Amino acid sequence: MKVFVTGASGFVGGAVVPELLKAGHKVVALARSAKAEQKIKQLDPHIEIVKGSLKDLDVLKRTAAASDGVVHLGFIQDFSRFEEVSLIDRKATLAMLDALKGTNKPYVQTAVALVFPPGTLGTETSPKHAVGPGAIRSETEDIVLSHENKGVRATSVRLPPSVHGGGDPNFITALVKIASGTKKSYINDGANLWAAVSRFDAGVVFRLALEKGHAGTSYHAVAEEGVKTKDIAGAIGQLLKVPVVSVEGDKAAEHFKGLAAFFSGGGPVSSKITQEQLGWQPKEIGLLDDIRANYGFATK
Repeated sequence: MKVFVTGASGFVGGAVVPELLKAGHKVVALARSAKAEQKIKQLDPHIEIVKGSLKDLDVLKRTAAASDGVVHLGFIQDFSRFEEVSLIDRKATLAMLDALKGTNKPYVQTAVALVFPPGTLGTETSPKHAVGPGAIRSETEDIVLSHENKGVRATSVRLPPSVHGGGDPNFITALVKIASGTKKSYINDGANLWAAVSRFDAGVVFRLALEKGHAGTSYHAVAEEGVKTKDIAGAIGQLLKVPVVSVEGDKAAEHFKGLAAFFSGGGPVSSKITQEQLGWQPKEIGLLDDIRANYGFATK
């Protein structure tokens, strides 16, 4: 299958692309810069590169139409303007979906798992209650899945707050840097839960969703249903050899900046249906062990 992949140069893309190639697929990758192209070519020099960004809607449409399927991983990682970049993502998504209407080709959307009411176990079929940072992306996911009625085998893969592994550019790395500088690493009692997955386990879910996902279905790339944020802070403390203390809720925004809404949220997320439907079993190292063993890079 000739697969158009956005975000191929990113952290998750670096796991998804090799997984697709290993399964015998041909990858056509979007690259917004020479640096991104170089990173993609390091994965495999034979990958076809299409130059452009998520704002180049004509490029997205044309490349999606010429492919046998699409895996949309790309997202502008700027949490200071999260609403703006989420709407850019929606326009890009709609452009690619429009190109696939009536073809029954597979389209896999990256979505977020922070969409369930606090204190409930989120399953693939649970009603969503997205508020705050995840609301816009949740609405985009709904639009994607509605395309099952428009001749697209559209699915989504929901990623948990922590997709972890060496080179992680996101939440855990940011928390390590904050703890390194301030010696404070969690909010209140730290009892709220973050689901987690290794990026390599997540890569397998994307590949399986592309190959055999059911139209209109959301899948969960979740290996651990819920890790206490207090335990995450403890693992970071062990890594840095610093004490772990609590940050009161009213000081969280100042301490954690843009991460406060994410780190104080969360909840358990199940992947039981995903494992049953796709035949997926997570195999990689867990979050806490990964932090203690492999996150030294985040202090540099």
